Amino acid sequence: MKVIVTGALGKMGGILSDLVVKAADLELAAKVDCFSKGGEILKDVSEFKGEADMVIDFSHHSLTPALLDWCRANKKPLVLCTTGHDEAEKAQVRAAAKEIPLFFSANMSLGIALLCKMARETAKAFPDADIEIVEAHHNRKLDAPSGTALLVAGAIREARPDMNLVLGRSGMAKRQKNDVGVSALRMGNLAGMHEVIVTTETQSLTLKHEVYDRALFAEGAIEAARFLSGKPAGLYDMKDMVK
Repeated sequence: MKVIVTGALGKMGGILSDLVVKAADLELAAKVDCFSKGGEILKDVSEFKGEADMVIDFSHHSLTPALLDWCRANKKPLVLCTTGHDEAEKAQVRAAAKEIPLFFSANMSLGIALLCKMARETAKAFPDADIEIVEAHHNRKLDAPSGTALLVAGAIREARPDMNLVLGRSGMAKRQKNDVGVSALRMGNLAGMHEVIVTTETQSLTLKHEVYDRALFAEGAIEAARFLSGKPAGLYDMKDMVK
């Protein structure tokens, strides 16, 4: 499978490009980045004139509309790893998925996909349990809670539609029956940790995922590309990979 990597000058794009080159079943068709100054890296995907089977994007959400247009015009499947899209951009993603196979996930980790699945199943198995989510990241991260923590919370909501999401706790407030709390820790150089704690009156179960190397997101993107290959037009995500 011949792959175009967009956002190739970024950290994740660079890791992804290296992994594609090393994979026996993949070939790097082109590297694209809007900050390119020429050479082997194209400035825009529209400059590509060769053969390719798939596009994997680790660029910036502001570039998504133009990338969607190119993929639709050229009938190329797209693994969209970029985050931060506003509602208008998400609507464009959904529209494009009616014409091309499109994989779109808030987190490209297969481990996180499994964590979401297990959290959903555990919440269903223990309908009266108290559930808390704890996430920890490096001290430079701007957003809290993390998008991944909210993704896990969304999976729990599928089992508990009436849950009340509580972002942090302070003051004099008793925990309500349907509360699911999210606590965010920011410290050191942690790449990312997400923990789901499910507690009843008689037992407690903890589900935990921890990142040791951000290369796992590039690995997940490659697995998504393999999964997407040969699929009909439609919008796919990590949940489809771990059914």
